[in-house]
Amino acid sequence: MIKRLLLFICLGSISIAQAQDRSLFEKFRFVQNGDTLPYRILLPENYDTAKAYPLVLFLHGRGESGSDNEKQLNNGSFLFLRDSIRKKYPAIVVFPQCAANSYWSNVQTIADVRGRREFYFVPDGEASLSMKLLLSLTDNLQARYKIKKDQVYVMGLSMGGMGTFEIVRRKPGVFAAAIPICGGASPASAMAIKKTSWWIFHGAKDDVVRPAFSDKMQAALKKAGAVVRYTVYPEANHNSWDPAFREPDLLSWLFAQRLKK
Repeated sequence: MIKRLLLFICLGSISIAQAQDRSLFEKFRFVQNGDTLPYRILLPENYDTAKAYPLVLFLHGRGESGSDNEKQLNNGSFLFLRDSIRKKYPAIVVFPQCAANSYWSNVQTIADVRGRREFYFVPDGEASLSMKLLLSLTDNLQARYKIKKDQVYVMGLSMGGMGTFEIVRRKPGVFAAAIPICGGASPASAMAIKKTSWWIFHGAKDDVVRPAFSDKMQAALKKAGAVVRYTVYPEANHNSWDPAFREPDLLSWLFAQRLKK
């Protein structure tokens, strides 16, 4: 009984600590022309306004959409809250939140009566409202903070993986590296994004966003001459972000990348 009580107390302490850690991501709302994009921002420890830092954007999946400015931290935020990471890789980390009635990319979705979806990626077209706001927020961040221009990064999962491909395409020459997890894009966009270094992830058993989308993108990027790492987890379904986050060199690889001139 005592052992169980101690375990309960320990688990409760861990949960409280994690909740406190999340509060380190400050809440902001970016507003343009009356439209709002909520976002959370984590500044480096002992932040120095005179110093320049890398910038990391993290794009959440569909399930974290909304306006509460909370849910977007559900997946991935812990990576950047680790003391060891904050000390080794001081960076400005931003988690924007896509509106529930919008999408990070302008992918077309077809759903049948059973709810099964298919995605059709287009290489151009007008950006979604949330993406438009994100593009402006990215510029705003670079104006408000001292950012290392050769160390701007983006990563995202599922819908955010799609958005990762898209924001790199829409802001050529900005992102040194990108990590799309279980996402996809039009292979026709590969030439436009080849100067960015890529680490693409997917689960081989993904029945939500088919791994074929990542297969085609990594092949197109390699053909275009891009630097590409591609990791497929044989037993993973859609939540391939879980094993991706456990990759021991995930962040060391990310922060080692520099923008190609």
